[in-house]
Amino acid sequence: MKYDWKDAGEEWSEPWGTSEAQWFGAILPRVRDCLPAGTILEIAPGFGRWTHYLRDYCQELWVVDRATDCIDACRRRFAADSHVKCYLNDGLSLSMIADGSVDFVFSFDSFVHTDRKVVEAYLCELGTKLKIGGKGFIHHSNLGHYANSLRERLPRAVIKPLIKAKIFDRKHRRNPSMSADLFRALCAQQGLHCVSQELINWRGRRLIDCFSLLTRSDPAKEKPTRITRNPNFMREAALIRAKSRSRRNGDT
Repeated sequence: MKYDWKDAGEEWSEPWGTSEAQWFGAILPRVRDCLPAGTILEIAPGFGRWTHYLRDYCQELWVVDRATDCIDACRRRFAADSHVKCYLNDGLSLSMIADGSVDFVFSFDSFVHTDRKVVEAYLCELGTKLKIGGKGFIHHSNLGHYANSLRERLPRAVIKPLIKAKIFDRKHRRNPSMSADLFRALCAQQGLHCVSQELINWRGRRLIDCFSLLTRSDPAKEKPTRITRNPNFMREAALIRAKSRSRRNGDT
């Protein structure tokens, strides 16, 4: 089913109030040490919700998506920004990007839905497209961590009423073939190293998402990955939303 993009992706920032509040309150603090960067690559930008902010932190910004409607929307939205280049791809490769040319790669709200094959293909590409020492911030699924849990073995007919009763969390279309551990291992195979991973909850209790901060370097020469469990990510979102609303209302 094709997504209608009626709100240009803004609806996904609702827990934070607005995309602006989410960027400055939740995302920028996590990528601040990676910015500014000479050349940024954004994978799967949608309608440019984060492209809007990333363009202010670089000399060149390349955005790549497999969806024609998304790339067309980004081309229209950023037509006046000569340093923003929008490319349509096959959802697996980055052939339009020169090897060793990317300082920072960013993707948010997309890799959570992609399976192992797609993630592995992109990491293989990033193993050559990133500069030595280049960094990346990828938001991806950790649902695979729960693959052997009782909940994942129950029939859908049993799970559905338990979700409705809020006994079980929703999966939010997270891909079950990816986990933080697997992502870390796939990075190492491509000469990438996960500097840190933050396991977070997403509108529920289970830590079904992960923020992986990676760099192109020899994993054997790097320190072990810093892994943080954050079950309060959505509580953080609620606080950001309240603070944003307070500012809009002119409260002190």
